[in-house]
Amino acid sequence: MCASRFSGYPARMIRGTEAKDRVRNEMRTVAAAARRAARGPGRERDLVVQSLKAAAAALLAWTVADEWLGDPMALMAPWVAVVLVQATVYSSLRQAAQQFAAICVGTLLASAAQVLTGNSLAALALSVPVLMLLANWPRFGDQGIYATTTALFTLASDTVTTSAISHRLAQAALGAVIGVAVNALVLPPVHLRDVRENLAALAQETGDVLTDIAEDLRQGDWDASTTAHWSRASARLSRRLDDLRAARGWSQESLRLTRDWLKAFHRVPLDVPAADEDERWSRITGHAAALVRALAVSVNGGRTAGPPDGAALHSYARLLALLGEACHCEGRRLLEPGGPRDGSDAYYGTDRRAEATMRELHEALQTSLRDHAGLGAPRTAVLGTLLLQAENIWAETERPSPAPRP
Repeated sequence: MCASRFSGYPARMIRGTEAKDRVRNEMRTVAAAARRAARGPGRERDLVVQSLKAAAAALLAWTVADEWLGDPMALMAPWVAVVLVQATVYSSLRQAAQQFAAICVGTLLASAAQVLTGNSLAALALSVPVLMLLANWPRFGDQGIYATTTALFTLASDTVTTSAISHRLAQAALGAVIGVAVNALVLPPVHLRDVRENLAALAQETGDVLTDIAEDLRQGDWDASTTAHWSRASARLSRRLDDLRAARGWSQESLRLTRDWLKAFHRVPLDVPAADEDERWSRITGHAAALVRALAVSVNGGRTAGPPDGAALHSYARLLALLGEACHCEGRRLLEPGGPRDGSDAYYGTDRRAEATMRELHEALQTSLRDHAGLGAPRTAVLGTLLLQAENIWAETERPSPAPRP
């Protein structure tokens, strides 16, 4: 009995330690974000600015509604205003229209149900199911839930009169105007920096993957567990590519209705990398994933294909290392908006000596491919696939990047 009483202590202690570690990691993450926000422009500072703008919009809406107008429904204005300081000016306008429509529907339907039934509970039972269904109507976007919450506020106030309805709708309109105005006129949000940062990060991480593979191949001590690690790293590139595409969408939306305004006040440099860059790096990461799959197949005991011989792998590792450095160079270039694009060594692919080395390695691998033809089709196919993917990456990293879109 005593043993069973104390047997759970180590497990609880372990769980407690894990919880403390998570809290410490979270605190470190928050502290690092705060340091980045204080250090200079970036995603973290943008979040701080948007948060302060939302708070300012709420305070302004409350002051106008309560202090200046003395409206009994003053809560509605700051409630709407704080929600409408969105990630872009266009989304603020769109959601303002959706939210105001939802608030009108919720207010009118709840008021009608109250008048019809004469009882708050009955009105709630009559209106809320209908409003929850309407909340899923695509025309409302993600603002449909405000129809239901507004109905709850309407029925909870026990003041279902024409005057109360008009005050509530007027305050919702006031809050929408203030929220959109603050978002559009005070440091309007843009996301061009996110595109450049995600694109540069994708280039850097692709270079890291290629460099890690090259190092493992050079050492010669790699197996199925090593290729599994490469596969996980390749999957992270896919997630980074998804982040880049999301950032591209936000950047395009952030310029809708605000491009001329931003240009006039030099709010941000508008030289975002062209969308062709996204597709180029999508192809590069796809080629990297294909060569990882080829290497994984070559060490799978259930397959007939085997890895190339040691000399060929060593040359291939050197080629991948140079390609990884080319990706790193691209990543550094992308972080320098407005940099030269004249094909100079610092901004375009690898330097001339590295390029010459890559050509020598490519010729050596072509010779190895011919030699492997006598060892059987499977091993030849593996080396041919690896060489093809390296050639594809080389071709993509060596072609000039498109100029940024003004």
